Amino acid sequence: MEGLIKGLLDVALGNNDDRERESNNSPSRDDRSRSTWAEVVTGEPDKDEGRYSSGGGVASSHDSSNQWNRRKEERKDEQVEEWENAGQRHSRKPQKHLEEEDANNEGWEAVGRRPQKQPHKEEEGANNEGWEAVGRRPQKQPHKVSTDSWQGYKRPINEQKYSDDVEYGVCVEPSNEELSSLPPACEKLWELDSNRLVPGKDYQIDCGEGKKTYQKEDMAQGSLFYWLNEDVFRKPTYSRFCSLLDNYNPNEGAKEVVTSEERQEEEAFIEEISRTAPIKYLHKYLTAKRVVSEDYQSFKKLMINLWFGLYGRGGGSSCSSAFEHVFVGEIKQQGEDTVSGFHNWLQFYLEEAKGRVDYQGYIFPRRRGQTPDSETQLLTLQFEWNGVLKSVSSSLIGVSPEFEVALYTLCFFMGGEDNHIQLGPYSVNIKCYRLGNDKIGSVFPIAE
Repeated sequence: MEGLIKGLLDVALGNNDDRERESNNSPSRDDRSRSTWAEVVTGEPDKDEGRYSSGGGVASSHDSSNQWNRRKEERKDEQVEEWENAGQRHSRKPQKHLEEEDANNEGWEAVGRRPQKQPHKEEEGANNEGWEAVGRRPQKQPHKVSTDSWQGYKRPINEQKYSDDVEYGVCVEPSNEELSSLPPACEKLWELDSNRLVPGKDYQIDCGEGKKTYQKEDMAQGSLFYWLNEDVFRKPTYSRFCSLLDNYNPNEGAKEVVTSEERQEEEAFIEEISRTAPIKYLHKYLTAKRVVSEDYQSFKKLMINLWFGLYGRGGGSSCSSAFEHVFVGEIKQQGEDTVSGFHNWLQFYLEEAKGRVDYQGYIFPRRRGQTPDSETQLLTLQFEWNGVLKSVSSSLIGVSPEFEVALYTLCFFMGGEDNHIQLGPYSVNIKCYRLGNDKIGSVFPIAE
């Protein structure tokens, strides 16, 4: 009853108006929330912060400034401590947990690693928060390449051990339909590639963002290959292929000196892939077309000469070969340096792991609605190799060495400059350039 009487008296005397004015001069809950959120977003105190005092006047700017400085110093100390714990290693990808960074460092050290882009702290927090919200990305695996057997590949070919000729359930004899047209023959090679890798099971790529050919911005947040199963390099044809990649001088026009050991590596590689279904099918096809001899030894010698025989390019003599140009790549040094060739995914993986390749993003597909993803096995891309830009390139991803050799050889002998074919789900043009009638100048896939 006493409270009711007092309330009535306050209303009559006007005291309640004073309290309302006092309340109106105090910051609302929304105002306080807005000031706090502005600090989070901009890293600075809101301009309106400290405007209100308990008495309705302007608060002391000195007190407000001291309070802000204390908060700023606390955040700075927290950031310094966080960076010291995480280490100073650069990374093009947003840094994840420390255990993951340690695993990455260990793997990269095995093959070398280039300095990588450093994320801003705000970006790092946002990216980490984003990954947690949608599910963590699989951890990047160490880049390890088994080279234990490579030294043995340098021995004379009759002293080396090879895989047994594999018996295939499918027939490697070309059908009449395949003999009458190149596209079904190429499709048959795709079916025979039992050594082709499976995306998500054997490797994972990160295509990053797309771009136009003329755009120079790096649209990839990290490397193209996120991980690759190290057992891949224990496959005989993969292992022998990779052992050949370091035999060349990348500068176009520089004379190649082939040692006897390197020659034995080349011959042993052809011997190894000649035991696989794609190469056996290729031989039977070309034999049926009377392009090559039925004698398999003569065919293997032809393959060695076709892919490893030296010829001139860029003004030099004995400075290039089909294998070097198509699979390894060359750097033209006339005028502005450019990369030519370099269409093999294994070479890309190894050079990227060593820090010599910087993936810049994929090139927008010609057809809309065909944006590449981690399952894509035909990719048009842009990258730098040894600091030199290749504005547009294309590669089949995850296919075996024997498949690519068989496919390109078949198109060279039986096709023209443009060979429109279907490889599984991919519409492809195998572009083939000749040097004379008996040499491969270049050959590579183009997504259609």
